Amino acid sequence: QAQLAESGGGLVQAGGSLRLSCAVSGRTFSNYALGWFRQAPGKEREFVAGISWSSGIIYYADSVKGRFSISRDNVKNMVYLQMNSLKPEDTAVYYCAAKASPRIVVVTTSYDFWGHGTQVTVSS
Repeated sequence: QAQLAESGGGLVQAGGSLRLSCAVSGRTFSNYALGWFRQAPGKEREFVAGISWSSGIIYYADSVKGRFSISRDNVKNMVYLQMNSLKPEDTAVYYCAAKASPRIVVVTTSYDFWGHGTQVTVSS
C-alpha cells in the first residue's frame, strides 16, 4: 500500500509563492505517474500538474502553466509543486496522487493512491 503525505500549504498574499511537498512511500514508484490535484469549496477536484516518475515527462493544466512547476527527487522519494504568482482562484485543498502506470492523465479516478491534502489560501 502506497502512502502519500502532503505538506507546505498555508496562507499567502496574491502574487506570492509556496512550495508544496509530497512524501511518497510504501512501494517502488518507478512505473508510476504522480500528480497534483486541487479542490476548491463547492467545486470538483481538478488536475493541476503531473510527472512521470521514470521519464520525467511533465504536464500542466492550462490554468497554472507558466506559474507552477512540478518536480521529483528520486532519492528522497519526494514530489514538489512550486507555485509562483499565486492568485486568489488558486485557493483550494491540494492533493498528491499516484497512478500505477507511467502515463500522466488528468482524470481523478485514474489515480490509485491519494494523500490527505494540504490547504492553500491566497488572499487578495
